[in-house]
Amino acid sequence: MNAAHQRAPQPLLDRLAGVPAMGAGRRRLVVLLGQLGDFDSLEYAQSLAAALPRLEAAGIGLLAIAIGTDTGAERFCRYTGLPRSCLQVDAAPELHRQLGLYAGLQTPLGPWPALLLMCAGIGSPGTLAEVLRGYSGDRQAPPRLEMPLFNLVGRGYQRPFELATVRLRNMVEVLGRWRTYVPRDDHLTQRGGTFILNADDTLLYSHRDAGILGFSATMARPLSFLEPYLGTSQAGPLRD
Repeated sequence: MNAAHQRAPQPLLDRLAGVPAMGAGRRRLVVLLGQLGDFDSLEYAQSLAAALPRLEAAGIGLLAIAIGTDTGAERFCRYTGLPRSCLQVDAAPELHRQLGLYAGLQTPLGPWPALLLMCAGIGSPGTLAEVLRGYSGDRQAPPRLEMPLFNLVGRGYQRPFELATVRLRNMVEVLGRWRTYVPRDDHLTQRGGTFILNADDTLLYSHRDAGILGFSATMARPLSFLEPYLGTSQAGPLRD
């Protein structure tokens, strides 16, 4: 959502006021993630890590805020490539609540049944289509893996099963260290959001996740929302 001239939410400004180099006077990208072990969290962080040189060149500060612990954050950053200085963790999604972000489907049976229902698309619009895209491939999306098997199918686009392979790797990483990434199951369904703030604390852009694998409005190129703010560069479009 283009949100120019609207002041950023006060709880977000209060949080940034205590973070070096993230106060007023420069543009800032603030990403609220769900649990560190969430599908979206790892995938989004991997894209942001790859885009960091472009963000730095454009003078845009980056801060990600996730649900987890410092131990989980250390592992998360080593795995995704996101600098530890760009990630903060909270034990509970208090800031998410203050910003009105979607807590996910709620059921009397608890977070696990709710999560499974969301993975099936219930209370999580777009999830099934995005899962299917990971298996079917997408000629509008850039490639994610340089592997001979995928190169046999074609080059220059996202091949069938390519994104699904990336997501499988992420899942194996998380499941093998579940309590490192997810110390508590209470907030499994919590969704995140993305905010770009101008130097004067007005809001340039925002996106509020509506479901699993919905951390961007354009999942084929999830960081395309950044292009208007990166300026001219010989680096070309973001590869996401």
